[in-house]
Amino acid sequence: MSGRPASANAAQDGAVLLHGISRTARSFRKMQAALEGTGFATLNLDYASRHKALEALAEDIHPSIQRFADSIDGSIHFVCHSMGGLLARVHIARYRPKRLGRVVMLGTPNCGSEIADLLRHFKPYRAFFGPAGQQLGTQRSAVDDAMLPPVDYPVGIIAGNRSIDPVAGTMLPKPHDGRVSVENTKLNGMADHVVVGASHPWLVRNSVAIGQTISFLQDGKFGS
Repeated sequence: MSGRPASANAAQDGAVLLHGISRTARSFRKMQAALEGTGFATLNLDYASRHKALEALAEDIHPSIQRFADSIDGSIHFVCHSMGGLLARVHIARYRPKRLGRVVMLGTPNCGSEIADLLRHFKPYRAFFGPAGQQLGTQRSAVDDAMLPPVDYPVGIIAGNRSIDPVAGTMLPKPHDGRVSVENTKLNGMADHVVVGASHPWLVRNSVAIGQTISFLQDGKFGS
């Protein structure tokens, strides 16, 4: 795991970027550049998304986030893609930053992914996506539910409504982004929700989604 704080100083708010399962920090480079261009300090983390369960991943990322939070005096926001949003929820529940700001989730399966339900017992899926992949379904254990308590901080959710995978698309209720239905991105207590024309893998690089992310971090709501 590696973290790359960028241009952090005492005058800035900070944004922690958490990629999705099987992705890397590179997937967030366009978002990271836009956030830095708007004045945010950033911590774009790589973590072992395919090799550990969510609770262990939260432990792994905590030292880097703590150092980042200690390096600035502003609020600490989170911007998360897919499973990264669940990881942020687990991390905040355990290690809530003193100056927690806002959280943006892009394509996060807050109510689970129907694709994960269908594939969770398929050996290649289990081997590739690892322990965390088993925590992405719609039916969660009591232990998993306890790790994801109700949110009491501002959360803005961006969902996609396009799919580039015709096979996966037949397994999901419409509208969906090819991995998660729009309905299952929603979260009780969320501050705002918006749908953009993008598929799941490309949400983090979509210009509209990036603009909406910045709007929510700055204003606590998405733009019209």
